[in-house]
Amino acid sequence: MTPASPPPPPTPRAPGRTGGRQDREPVLSVVIPAYQEAGRLPATVERIVAWLADRRDWLPSEIVVVDDGSSDGTERAVPTATPPGVEVRFLRHPVNRGKGAAVRTGMAASRGRWVLISDADLASPIEELERLREASGPRTVVAGSRAVDRRLIQRRQPWYRDLMGRGFNLLVRLLAGETVHDTQCGFKLLPGELARRLAAVQRLDGFAFDVELLARARRLGFSVAEVGVRWSHVEASRVSPVRHSLQMFRDILRIATWRVTGELARDGEIPR
Repeated sequence: MTPASPPPPPTPRAPGRTGGRQDREPVLSVVIPAYQEAGRLPATVERIVAWLADRRDWLPSEIVVVDDGSSDGTERAVPTATPPGVEVRFLRHPVNRGKGAAVRTGMAASRGRWVLISDADLASPIEELERLREASGPRTVVAGSRAVDRRLIQRRQPWYRDLMGRGFNLLVRLLAGETVHDTQCGFKLLPGELARRLAAVQRLDGFAFDVELLARARRLGFSVAEVGVRWSHVEASRVSPVRHSLQMFRDILRIATWRVTGELARDGEIPR
């Protein structure tokens, strides 16, 4: 398969618009993909900043917001004033490329020893990071999950979306060989070195990027721990049931093909 030509690079925020600049290597990078999120991004960033500022073991830290070609003023909505120890960085795609592309850009730009991937709606609250940390390790990816303990779901999604999610995860297990029961929960913690390595080799731009991330991490010798986290359905979803379902099915077939052809194993090892 001939790789596509590289997309335009993301546009960094202009100087003077980034808060809390740190000279030390961050302990944690929180990567937030954002598309048309001007309405809820300010509260999300403020909540994460406030929580991190009180957790000395996670400081210094950075929040990397990647605007995936929004047209609603998402950039102007990102808070810039932060307390010492927490930095907010902003990157922007000139055009909408997909959630997977935005996460990949954020991971590539991250500098932290650990990288947390979090949705812009904070469906899993930032406090759940402590649950992920308990299962973390230098060779482990920790995937937040709604399937481990459904009692932690505080507000359920509509029945048709729940059915779509269960069907998708069944296909993932059958076709892609993934053992995680909820690959699509947008709350994952991984070593920073691995995140940046994956950013260099991942290909999928859409919502199936999570499955590719886990598959490539395993092929690089990392284990995956699935941990139950609190989760609440948030309205104003960016998911189109028909269009994105077809895209995700196509991408799962691509991952299944890569597994058979050995494509997932051609990216080299990270030194232990």
